[in-house]
Amino acid sequence: MEMGIPSNYRYMGRSYSDGGDSSGAFSDCNSDRSGEFPSYGSPTSSSSSSSGGGGLQRLLVACAADYSDEVVRGLISDLESPAATVESQRRAAMELRLLAKHNPENRLRIAAAGAVGPLVALLSHPDPLLQEHGVTAILNLSLCEENKALIAAAGAIRPLVRALRTGTPAARENAACALLRLAQLDDLRAAIGRYGAIPPLVALLESSGPRGKKDAATALFTLLASRENKIRAVEAGIVRPLLDLMADPESGMVDKAAYVLHAVVEVAEGRAAAVEEYGVPVLVEMVETGTPRQKEIAVRSLLEICRESAIYRKMVAHEGAIPPLVALSQSGTKKAKEKAEALIELLRQPRTAGMSHY
Repeated sequence: MEMGIPSNYRYMGRSYSDGGDSSGAFSDCNSDRSGEFPSYGSPTSSSSSSSGGGGLQRLLVACAADYSDEVVRGLISDLESPAATVESQRRAAMELRLLAKHNPENRLRIAAAGAVGPLVALLSHPDPLLQEHGVTAILNLSLCEENKALIAAAGAIRPLVRALRTGTPAARENAACALLRLAQLDDLRAAIGRYGAIPPLVALLESSGPRGKKDAATALFTLLASRENKIRAVEAGIVRPLLDLMADPESGMVDKAAYVLHAVVEVAEGRAAAVEEYGVPVLVEMVETGTPRQKEIAVRSLLEICRESAIYRKMVAHEGAIPPLVALSQSGTKKAKEKAEALIELLRQPRTAGMSHY
C-alpha cells in the first residue's frame, strides 16, 4: 500500500503494532451478515409469512456441495427472463446469494456460469429488496480473488456507488464491503473514487449503525491509499466524524478512526482540516491516555501535522504534548518511542527553523 504504515503492519483483522492489543484495528468485510433470509411477512417482501419452509430449502441448497451447474443456469435464467416476476427474481437472486455465501468453489462456479452480468444489472433495479440481494450476491462473489476483475469489468462500480447512496441499510453496508473488495485491486482504487464512492462512505461513517460505521471505515482506509481519494475524503468532510469517533471510546471505533485520520493527514489538505476541526487536542489526549496502539498512531499523526508547519508545531506544544510524548519515549513500543523522540525534537526546534508555516 502507498500509505505510511508501521513496518509490522498487517491488514485483514490482524495486528498493527508491536505493542498493545493484538487484535487488528480493522476486520475484513466477509460474506453478507444481514441475515440468512428476509422477513417474508414484511412490507418489503411479497411472500407470505408461511414461506419459512422455502427459506429452509434455500438454506439447504446454499449449503449443498453437489448442486448442479444446471441449477445455477436456471437461476440465472430466472434473473434474465423478460417474463420473470419480481418475486421469482428475488428468489433466484437470494439463492445465488446464499450459494456464494460460504463456499469458495461455489463463487467460482457461479461466476463462470455467467451470473455476474445479470447480478450487476440488479444493482440498478427499482425494487429495493431485489437490489439488496444483487448487491449482496456481488459482495459474496467478490470474496473470491479471481472474480474481482470480472465484477469490475461488468460495470459494477458505478451501480454499487449508487446503492451505497440510496439503497436499503443492508444494501448500503454490503455495497461498502463490495467496494472494499474491489478496492483491494490497486488499479481500481482511483476509479472507485472517481465514480463518487467517497462522499457516501463518509456519510455511512457519520450516520449509520455500528456495522455500517466499521464497514465504511475499512473501505475508506483501503481507498485512501490513493492520494486523490485522500483529497476527496477531506472535501467530503471526513475529518469531523473521524475526530468524533476518536473522542468516543463507547463507539468501538477509536482505533479505526485514528488509522483513517492518519491516512488523511498525509496530505496537506488533510492536515489543515485536522487542525481546523480541533484535531490537535484529540490527538494529544490520545497520546496521553490511549492504548499503546492508539498512542503510536496518534503520535504518528501529530508528526505528520507538525513536520512542515512551525505554526502547527507551536499549537501542538501549547496543547501540552511534550510531557506525554516524553513519557511515551520512555515506555512506549519501539515504534512509538522512535516517533515520540522525533516529534519532541521537532517541537523543540526554533519556531523559525526554515519550515513552511502551512
